[in-house]
Amino acid sequence: MAKKSSIERNKKRRAMSARFANKRAELKGIAGDMGRGPEERFAAHMKLAKLPRNSSKVRIRNRCELTGRPRGVYRKFRMSRIALRDLASMGRIPGMIKSSW
Repeated sequence: MAKKSSIERNKKRRAMSARFANKRAELKGIAGDMGRGPEERFAAHMKLAKLPRNSSKVRIRNRCELTGRPRGVYRKFRMSRIALRDLASMGRIPGMIKSSW
């Protein structure tokens, strides 16, 4: 189990990223539009820099929903490989069986 502080920090980042998503996308569009003047693009860059760092999507860490494990996480299930295997072995995930060959 991961530290509670790490899990909570990541939840806070997810919420902040969702809250600032529209504003960040708008400013990025202005900053990347070569049809606009350099002053306007520079101003958009400066406003983008003033936004909180944790509002950026790249700062979110994929963590297991059950255990908080940061590595070996399947995006589709948002679970770590260990938790996924345990649930699959117990038959709690429909259609998933343990493979063997």
